[in-house]
Amino acid sequence: MSATIRSLVIPVSDLDAAKAVYTALLGEPHTDQPYYVGYNVDGFEVALNPGEEGGGPVAFADVEDLDAARATLLAAGATERSAPRQVAPEARVCVLADADGNSIGLRGK
Repeated sequence: MSATIRSLVIPVSDLDAAKAVYTALLGEPHTDQPYYVGYNVDGFEVALNPGEEGGGPVAFADVEDLDAARATLLAAGATERSAPRQVAPEARVCVLADADGNSIGLRGK
C-alpha cells in the first residue's frame, strides 16, 4: 500500500476564533463554510472542522482504495475511531488509531 499525506484536519470548538488565527497565518481560505474552512498551502490542505471532538489534528493519507487500506491497517492492529463516510461525491474518509491512540485519517474512494 502506498499513501500520500495531503491534508491536515484540525478540530475546532469555535470556528470564528480559529479562522481568525489560521487566516492570519495562512491567508484567505479557499472554502469558508459553517461546516468546513479550507486553506491551500502550496498544494497541502489545512482544514478547520467545527464541532468535532478534540484529540488534536488528524493527518489524512490519500489512498486509492479506502476499504482495502482500512482493512490492511485494522489487520495490522489499528482500531477504528470513525467508520467510513462520504464527504464529497468522489471521496470518503475514516479515522483509525494506532496502538498509542494516535489518529490516522484515510481519504479515498
